[in-house]
Amino acid sequence: MNVDLHPYVVFLPTEQKNKILGAIFGSKAAVDILRFSLSQGISNIIYQKDLVRKLAYSNKTIIGNLKSLTKLGVLSEYMEKIEKEGRIVWVKAYQLSDVGKWFALLLAEEKDLSRGEKAEILRNIFRAYIKWIKNISEKLHVNKGALEKIFNEEIK
Repeated sequence: MNVDLHPYVVFLPTEQKNKILGAIFGSKAAVDILRFSLSQGISNIIYQKDLVRKLAYSNKTIIGNLKSLTKLGVLSEYMEKIEKEGRIVWVKAYQLSDVGKWFALLLAEEKDLSRGEKAEILRNIFRAYIKWIKNISEKLHVNKGALEKIFNEEIK
């Protein structure tokens, strides 16, 4: 079987894993919010009014999903001051958290990511994985020198 595989990696907070997966993948609206965030740029801010305008969901559905994703730490919520028609107005702004970025990237097509974005993803995955290995090795009292030796053998 000759199939191209994409190496999806997701780091989940252990205590909320099931809630996060259910909130995102149990709701098409939540998935569409992540897709929208991805289309705007993975680190860019999104606004509720843009989601209501671009997605085929009611304001109530979008607000409910934004609240749920924020509560679970997939999105970060901010208040932003903007000037509109000569008046200053406060609006809610949302941005993918680090965990949220991993979920959004699950939905991304590799061809839609730039080489720089792919390189940044690789560096972030590598750093997170190394931290995870370090913590586990300390708990299991595994010699760091042995892990370093394996790394050096494989990186050559």
